[in-house]
Amino acid sequence: MGGADPVADYAGVAHKALIELEGRPLLARVAQALHEAGAARVGVSCNHPAVAALARDLGLEVLPAAAGPSQSVFEGAQALGFPLLVTTADHALLQPEWVTRFLDDIPAGTDVAALVAPKTAVEAAAPTTRRTYLKLADGWWSGCNLFWLGREQALGAVAFWRRLEAERKRPWKMARILGLGMLLKYVTGALSLSGAARRLGELAGVEARVVATPYGLAAVDVDKPADLDLVRELTGGR
Repeated sequence: MGGADPVADYAGVAHKALIELEGRPLLARVAQALHEAGAARVGVSCNHPAVAALARDLGLEVLPAAAGPSQSVFEGAQALGFPLLVTTADHALLQPEWVTRFLDDIPAGTDVAALVAPKTAVEAAAPTTRRTYLKLADGWWSGCNLFWLGREQALGAVAFWRRLEAERKRPWKMARILGLGMLLKYVTGALSLSGAARRLGELAGVEARVVATPYGLAAVDVDKPADLDLVRELTGGR
């Protein structure tokens, strides 16, 4: 987790993880949901002293944040082991049943899995939210900031993510990594959710799956001030 951002500034705190919702910091809410879902250990990747202090007060393990998200996940997996569930401190509405349903729905033999929600479920749960959706052959989908790394082989997906992350400002190089066939299927509307996961898994050398959730609010995190207003509204303004 990095330093202050526009959402932290909007909330008047030093870091987004310290924003209070219903009288509790977002980090504390996320940690509680993970514990209630059965997590025995919860690690927090951060370099901000106030966030680190809060994490220790909550009994969480503090891990130094790396240069980017993918490297932080890689180092977190090395420290915490497998299986590993990855989420973000701004997942303000996270509920334990979302996590347990996700874990129950992951097919056997999967190395890495990601949770997504259909646009219909997101808009039904939060009609005013503005999210980024990926249009595929079987609908519109939003990511839910929940990822599962089942075993050490999943680090192949993290390494692949790191390659894409390094080229994020050079889309032509990202396109070369993903391959012309996959891009053509996406552009022509022929790429399905399962097909995208399967192809990305092949490129990363892992068994990858995408799991759909019926919980539309699982796609709502706090990326911008409007998101914070929304989650405050959804929790009664507390």
